Amino acid sequence: MSGEPGQPQAGPSHAGLDWPNPPRERAGVPGGVIRRAGAPGPRSWIQKVLEQITGSPRQWVTPSEVVPVTVLAVQRYLLEDEPRDTVPKPPLYCYDVTISDGVYQEKCYLDPSLNSLVNQNILKVGIEMKISRVSCLYNEKRVGQGILCIDNVHCGETLDAISLETPFRNRAHEEKPERPLRGGKSHYLALWNNEDPYGDIWLTNKQPEEYNFNDIKIISLSHLEMTWANRRNFPALLVRILYKSKLRYYGKPDKKMIEPYQTFLEVADSSGTVSVIMWNALCPEWYKSLRVGLVLLLQDYSVKKSYPFRMQPLPVDPQIKLISTMEICLNLRDPPTNIIIIPEKQVKPEWRLPKLNHRFITRSELDDMPDNSICDVIGMLAFVGRVQRSKKKENREDFWSYRWIHIADGTSDLPFIVELFSTSQPEIFENIYPMTYFVCTQLKVVRNDAQVPKLLYLTTTNESRVFITGHRGQPYTYDTKNANQPSTSQAAREQNHSQERDGKQHRDDGPANSQYCQTTSTGLSPSKKRRILQGPNNKPVAVPQPEASAQAKGNRHGMPSIFQRPENTSANSTGKARKTITDKWESQLWKEKKFDLIDHLHYSRVYPESIPRKFSLEHRKFLTQQYNSQPAKYIPPEGRPPKLDEFKSARSLGHFEVTILGLNHEIAIDVAFLPMYCAEDVRTSQIDTLLTCMNYSCVYPTEVTGNDRLPSPRALAGDIIKAATQLDRVHIIGILDICNLGNNKVEVYLQKIYCPENTS
Repeated sequence: MSGEPGQPQAGPSHAGLDWPNPPRERAGVPGGVIRRAGAPGPRSWIQKVLEQITGSPRQWVTPSEVVPVTVLAVQRYLLEDEPRDTVPKPPLYCYDVTISDGVYQEKCYLDPSLNSLVNQNILKVGIEMKISRVSCLYNEKRVGQGILCIDNVHCGETLDAISLETPFRNRAHEEKPERPLRGGKSHYLALWNNEDPYGDIWLTNKQPEEYNFNDIKIISLSHLEMTWANRRNFPALLVRILYKSKLRYYGKPDKKMIEPYQTFLEVADSSGTVSVIMWNALCPEWYKSLRVGLVLLLQDYSVKKSYPFRMQPLPVDPQIKLISTMEICLNLRDPPTNIIIIPEKQVKPEWRLPKLNHRFITRSELDDMPDNSICDVIGMLAFVGRVQRSKKKENREDFWSYRWIHIADGTSDLPFIVELFSTSQPEIFENIYPMTYFVCTQLKVVRNDAQVPKLLYLTTTNESRVFITGHRGQPYTYDTKNANQPSTSQAAREQNHSQERDGKQHRDDGPANSQYCQTTSTGLSPSKKRRILQGPNNKPVAVPQPEASAQAKGNRHGMPSIFQRPENTSANSTGKARKTITDKWESQLWKEKKFDLIDHLHYSRVYPESIPRKFSLEHRKFLTQQYNSQPAKYIPPEGRPPKLDEFKSARSLGHFEVTILGLNHEIAIDVAFLPMYCAEDVRTSQIDTLLTCMNYSCVYPTEVTGNDRLPSPRALAGDIIKAATQLDRVHIIGILDICNLGNNKVEVYLQKIYCPENTS
């Protein structure tokens, strides 16, 4: 973590909003440009700093006075190698930060040494920030022009509301699309991943157009496959889009490509299915306008031998040939590809273009599907987890963005559990909430029947697409099987309304914890998660992995433990807080050793954003923002936003605080343990030990018959604490999840406990 509260912190912040500018002469280079003062109007702190630093290239300057500024935007991009670089460098992502002092706004370059502040969500939009050191980076190709660089900052608190009326200092900020201050890139990347389209370069205005086919020659895919190697010119293709992949960004510092994007389309005619690759600048121009089901006329394309290691998705019709020997390339130039969207009303039956054939399944059918099989699902969202990130490769800044969701279809008491990765559809991924009809295609089944409990969930693939609104006219609405799907039945609606009333609980950790419990909470907030293993000795210990999304690493230690259980204090619907209920047990060993520790780490606190909440349709925008990643640009709140603590918790058992003592009795750590309990989903399994409870991550009391009453959450909590006494002085392996919530907030959860057979 960077810095303590109240101490100067280095950190980045970036944004780019478009407001009116004062009538000044255009600077001539993209982004913020330092010019000598002299503009009429009120004096600003930014203007004073610019006067102070002019003439001091890359020499650090401390402003004569430090005035708080507001961060309005944080924008990310890949910096290219400088001309003097002889050895390619690893990818270096830079940030441009837009600030306002109430008079002017300025886009500044953030020194890369401060990038960690953005990565840790300390420097973000909406905060007040003090800049204690700046410098100037000049444009050597133009006299007297340069960029204001932020070299040291202190990040303050988030402001309740921010005025957006201040103009930019010069007209260079009016450029469309917005361009990074440094390097030759034409655009910014999404703030937290490289897959999502971001910015104004991504067009959406491509529409179908009537086409005269009288004087055009069309070739079939099967004929093209047989003759392409001997051709120099290729006739037009008339095909339907069957699948569309998410975006791939392949930018590197030593590659001078302006828009290094790639996406795959799987297209077909009556003779076969083939992969089409769209390259570079064509992606921003066409990606958001092309959707599955559209009919395309492709001209001036190129053909090459297919990449041997890429797996094509299954064809929608088994009778259509899968062509895997060639690929169609769509380029902006060499040759410049011509793409035309043909209106569906102009499509003739004699063309025999394939229809889409979705593989919609019900939740009850999922239990019989084999591992790695592909399916589509439709239903109502019952749970939306917080956005999380995981690294693609160690020691790199590239991340996957994902979240866990539950989809109820009314055919089973259990929901579909989906690990939803970003599908290059941020307008949907960032705006989903419970009680919404949801469609997700091309999901892969993940199952392991040998694990206890059995592992069963769905995960997105490269071709997955999601839909939440505008279902009318979508290709899947014409699927005959889908027409009778119970996914959109009254049963699903009744189930969701029941969940809204009762508030079942769930954790955000995925299939191992969630396959038995359902919820209408909006889940947990953005985090990065790392898994830690601890064991009894230095010998290798085989530890089963309960989650496919976790990363396992760390040291091995043994530990006895003590448990105490406070229930989360939260407000009810009237805003009145419940009384905290505490049960406690301490081992005798802990009583003897707790005053002689070298270090005692306290990480058992559960922050408000990590507590599942009951969903409120009235406040859906607020709740959706709370569990999304931090936006790149400041979004003004609508009215006075509520506090997260005002929403009911969906966790009736609260949480447990667990103190773990190391084998050498010198270090201890307090962590949180959050078991699930669904009063409406009682199983017959008797939880008689803590290990069993943690193995399932759920609490199931004994079966209730006749007039017997369900045990209260307090009674169940007491049973868990009693079971903890069986681990007194026992060497165990514990798996800890470490979640960085930003703003120097870290949570550590006890995910699993294992007792190794051999502790020698």
